[in-house]
Amino acid sequence: MPISHAHLRSFHAVAQYGSFTRAAEMLNITQPTLSGQVKELEQRYGTKLFVRYGRRIELTDIGKSAFSITRLIFRHEEEVEQLLQSARALTSGQLRVAADAPYIATPLLAQFQRLYPGIQISIQYGNSQQLMSWLQSRRCDVAFLPNIPPEDQHLYAIRLAPGRLVAFASEEHDWSERRSVTIDELVTQRIILREKGSRTRSIFEDAVAQAGHVLHDVMEISGREGVREAVAAGFGIGIVAENELVADPRLRALTVSNAELIHAEYVACLEETRSLRVTDAFLEMVRSSQADNK
Repeated sequence: MPISHAHLRSFHAVAQYGSFTRAAEMLNITQPTLSGQVKELEQRYGTKLFVRYGRRIELTDIGKSAFSITRLIFRHEEEVEQLLQSARALTSGQLRVAADAPYIATPLLAQFQRLYPGIQISIQYGNSQQLMSWLQSRRCDVAFLPNIPPEDQHLYAIRLAPGRLVAFASEEHDWSERRSVTIDELVTQRIILREKGSRTRSIFEDAVAQAGHVLHDVMEISGREGVREAVAAGFGIGIVAENELVADPRLRALTVSNAELIHAEYVACLEETRSLRVTDAFLEMVRSSQADNK
């Protein structure tokens, strides 16, 4: 049978304060209870921990050795309590984030950092399939996902304000002075798309199929930056979320007039990790920010 924590604490308090009366007051228990616990500890191991001289007590040699150990034990216990208290107050901790692009995630993470400067934030970027894999394997705590499987009961998700996809062309392209194009016109051009697994690509390909067309000329490039540079160099027309098209004098944005290229973004976590203090605080902040934007 392992040693009783209550008995050990009583011994430590008496050794620390040099008095049964004072120790009982500090532990908020009666003196007879404390004396009984120390006595039981001595009887169980057949040794004396204290020598009593009337009201005065002294540690025995074995008591001194035990006290040197309990000082370490209860010091570490205090350290653990302080750590957990700071975590509850969100003065420390870590939030691991995954996202498909910085444009939506960064403002929310900056807001969270202002609220909780003690939380360390790390972020990694990938496509939709990678984000889901990282979330499910717990390589991240929360993920900014462009789509959520509706049948997945293991995820908790908050839907962010929807956006739309736009086409964009080089400033040297024949369409550079235009404001909009149609799907029918787009399929006559070389289209620069991200790798398979990109939600942007999936939405655009679905819109093309619904319009009864097939893409005949596609250049596939990994990453948004690569797509942007290829379009700027005149290789073809790119497709991107409107809020991700950074200001660039080499590029011109084009609304797709005859297609609903709407994309939704979610902040998601595993249902089983939703109640973790840091994760819960971030999700609560996201919920509040979405309510304020309505």
